[in-house]
Formats: sequence, C-alpha cells, structure tokens
Amino acid sequence: MSAISAELVNKLRQKTNAGMMDCKKALTETKGDFEAAEIFLRKKGITKAEGKADRATKEGVISSYIHLAGRVGVLIEVNCETDFVAKNENFQSLVKDLCLHIAAASPRFVQRDEVPADIIAKEREIGAGQVTGKPANVIEKIVEGKLNKFYADHCLMEQPFIKNPDITITDVVKGKIAELGENLVVRRFTRYAVGGE
Repeated sequence: MSAISAELVNKLRQKTNAGMMDCKKALTETKGDFEAAEIFLRKKGITKAEGKADRATKEGVISSYIHLAGRVGVLIEVNCETDFVAKNENFQSLVKDLCLHIAAASPRFVQRDEVPADIIAKEREIGAGQVTGKPANVIEKIVEGKLNKFYADHCLMEQPFIKNPDITITDVVKGKIAELGENLVVRRFTRYAVGGE
C-alpha cells in the first residue's frame, strides 16, 4: 500500500478537527479511504467539533481592544456554553485574536447571512456589469464568484486569518471548539475608527 499523503491527512483534519496523528492512523487503518477514515474517527469519538454546533451558548465574554494609539477600537461578544470555558485562558486568547483580526481586517459582518439583501443585489449588479459578451449561465457563475469574493472580504467568519492566511476565521473557531470541547459563537462585534475610516 502506498504511503498516506500529508495532503490527505490535512484534508481529513480540516473536515473533522481531529489531531494530525489521529487522522493519519484513521487513513492508515482504512487504507486511504477518506469516507471510511471519517467514519473511523467518528466511531472513536475523535471528531471533536462535530455535533457541538447546535448546543446553546449562553455564557461568554464581551471584550474590547484599542489599537494604533487610540485610533481604532473593537468591541466583541463571543459566546460559549459554560462560565468555566469563558474564564479559560485558551478561550480568552481566541477572543483577543479575533479583536486583533477585526482591527486589522475591517470586516463589516459576522457572516454572510447578515449581509442585507440590497447590498447583495448591488454587488450582483456591479459584478454583472463587469462581464459582457458571455452566455447568461457563464455570467451567473462569474457573478457568484465575485459575490463569494465579497463575502471573503467583508464577512469575519470567511476572512483569511491575519496570523495565518491559509485558514479562515471559521477554521480558527472550529479549532478552538475542538480544543475546548464546547460550541463557540462569535455573536457580534463593532469596529470603531477615528474619522470613520
């Protein structure tokens, strides 16, 4: 049997939030079968973030961050399931990283379902206006691609993490869910800048 590729291990890790060695073992045990490896991890109870998304998050913190000698400020609410985790240093570190990211990356929304319909319609119109002379179905695909780029630029959860652009904020939060064993939700944030920049 050929060796399990690091790419396949990483793909399984991204999907399940299980550790690298657990993923490698699962793929080895299942002879490289990705779906079977995922089931193997689930049976062992190793897929940590899965199943936590529906759990209630009524605890958490509201935190603030001031940057650039008082020129940029961020206020954020991040929720978790228990007061114990809210006081955890690992959770506090996540909240701090989110504040730093928001200060630097200037997202406008937490996630795409918060983007108002009129803004989406305007972005679609702009995207369609940039494409001419192509069939309607091709234009629609290009417009969808431009809309996804808009979401990645303006929605916090879809932005590349400033400390590691290879992963998104969603990946960062899922990683902490796996580490802490609780559902975590970025509820809301506000970014202030002097002069409204």
